[in-house]
Amino acid sequence: MTRKWTTQDIGGLEGCTALITGASSGLGLHASHALAGAGARVLMACRNPGKGAGARDAVQAGAPDATVELAALDLADLSSVAGCAKTLADAGTRLDLLINNAGVMAVPYGQTADGFEMQIGTNHFGHFALTAQLAPVLADDARIVTVSSMAHRWTPGIDFDDINWSSRRYKRWQAYGDSKLANLLFHFELTRRAQAAGRGWTVAAAHPGYAATHLQLVAAEQKKASFEKRIMELGNRIFAQPGEMGALPEIYAATQADVQSGDYIGPDGFQQMRGHPTKVGCRRAARDEGAAATLWQLSEQLTGTEFALD
Repeated sequence: MTRKWTTQDIGGLEGCTALITGASSGLGLHASHALAGAGARVLMACRNPGKGAGARDAVQAGAPDATVELAALDLADLSSVAGCAKTLADAGTRLDLLINNAGVMAVPYGQTADGFEMQIGTNHFGHFALTAQLAPVLADDARIVTVSSMAHRWTPGIDFDDINWSSRRYKRWQAYGDSKLANLLFHFELTRRAQAAGRGWTVAAAHPGYAATHLQLVAAEQKKASFEKRIMELGNRIFAQPGEMGALPEIYAATQADVQSGDYIGPDGFQQMRGHPTKVGCRRAARDEGAAATLWQLSEQLTGTEFALD
């Protein structure tokens, strides 16, 4: 039987510079360990400096010969996004790999620093603005990976007239699904636009299946809902695969030669919930070109960011 893909199969990444958002914990931290271990220079983009420093030290300890650095980034604040991009540009950084990994899940209603609903603001608008502003420092053959979720199937569709839930009763799980559907709409639209502009980028997306990370607990902690937290912890123990396995699809999407623009990578097991990375499908709504174009235009308008690809 053919052995399935693991991080042992990444190959050498010497000379590659990678930026990973949300790198201080969960999937982003696992990806940082894997890429640094393969020889990449890893820029760990983190919101919390103290937590980020501890994560960087752990990655550095596991890969003593690698270059591991912190990049300050709060995706819920567009001024922080702009500052991160400017710092990298001013340093003359050339990025070979961008992994848009960070995210929040099913949190109570809140707003970002710029007035966006917290989940669409962090998971989509922040990453849209970051990718756009990093475009000048992305290598000609760079790879961009956006992390989505099975939750993109959990929404009837994004309400573009009220994307920030300002005039509806807030449904936190639907809002999370909206943000993950937005991740895929952005992925496919970026694929089309980059190809039309003749950019040599590889644009891929990935999802972790059901992976046990702290992400599932954040909402309960914010609400001080101890019963909900226990339920989520139980689900992580019984049903989820380890976080290390959940990170494999995004690591595969970021590193493997057979990945092509437009690919979506997820687990190969039942209902894509667990397993080793493979190319997977998504719901039809994620490939809706009209919705993707609307989201792109709205994202440029609301973030005040022009995504120039020429």
